[in-house]
Amino acid sequence: MTTLDALEGLHGVVAVRRGETILEHYGTGPDASWARQLGVVEFGPETLHDLRSITKSITAILYGTALAAGHVPEPSEPLLRSFPRYPDLAADPSRARLTVEHALTMSLGLEWREDPPYTSPDNAEIAMELAPDRYRYILSRPIAEPPGNRWNYCGGASALLGALISEGTGCALPEYARLHLFEPLGIDSSEWITGADGVPSAASGLRLTPRALARIGTMILADGDGVVPASWLATMLQPRLATDWGGQYGYQWYIEQVDGHHVLAAMGNGGQRLFVLPELSLVVAVTCGNYDGNEQWVTPLTVLRDFVLPNCRI
Repeated sequence: MTTLDALEGLHGVVAVRRGETILEHYGTGPDASWARQLGVVEFGPETLHDLRSITKSITAILYGTALAAGHVPEPSEPLLRSFPRYPDLAADPSRARLTVEHALTMSLGLEWREDPPYTSPDNAEIAMELAPDRYRYILSRPIAEPPGNRWNYCGGASALLGALISEGTGCALPEYARLHLFEPLGIDSSEWITGADGVPSAASGLRLTPRALARIGTMILADGDGVVPASWLATMLQPRLATDWGGQYGYQWYIEQVDGHHVLAAMGNGGQRLFVLPELSLVVAVTCGNYDGNEQWVTPLTVLRDFVLPNCRI
């Protein structure tokens, strides 16, 4: 039988069921933090790991805490109203139709491609990071279709949400996360990568341990655990649009079926995953190093299907 050590690029797994850790495993292998090569790393419980686009899902959680405090606009409100520094864009009727919800659901209708490698400026997220003004870059992209019609993967949407949080709360995104999510959950170690302009990446910059990531999943199972409003989690995790592969998308979270189980998922490049299975009271956090690989989804799904689910019974 295949072992966890034999799975390609697997760096860490933490599975928690009904508050008890049922599986914890760490490997050794090469890793990178964005484009910075870290060499061969011996992973352990305290080793921080890039979460890549799981950052987007955690940004959505933070949006909910800021919304409950009245610091950010409601999802239905016009998006460009929160960016008055771009009056020329707001004057465009097609762009004036954009709402915060279109950013939350990645349905802005703007031209945005992230299929080129994340090492190339042809990738829109990389181009955003290189732009002199990342928010103008996002909001001035050519209009491809009416907003709200279709899900189109867009790190720029998450960056806009990060701006709304930091500007609305007057607190840098990493500090806001520390005060209003991490510390209340007992997470005492994190990093947040910034772009060349010094702005923390709300799309892909967060680094946490697998244990910390699992703690966030456990918070979701606990209806916010008194830290995040339960009403926001219910709203955030409501299916709204279909993804390209047939799953559903809520507010920066995926809602899927795996082997007949309802799965809430946060996903990141390289095989980073947070799986939350409410009916099994199960959370599985997986970190991997298969960045930009065509089959990067295989390892985390194998962990869930072959090493965790067979040991869980309702």
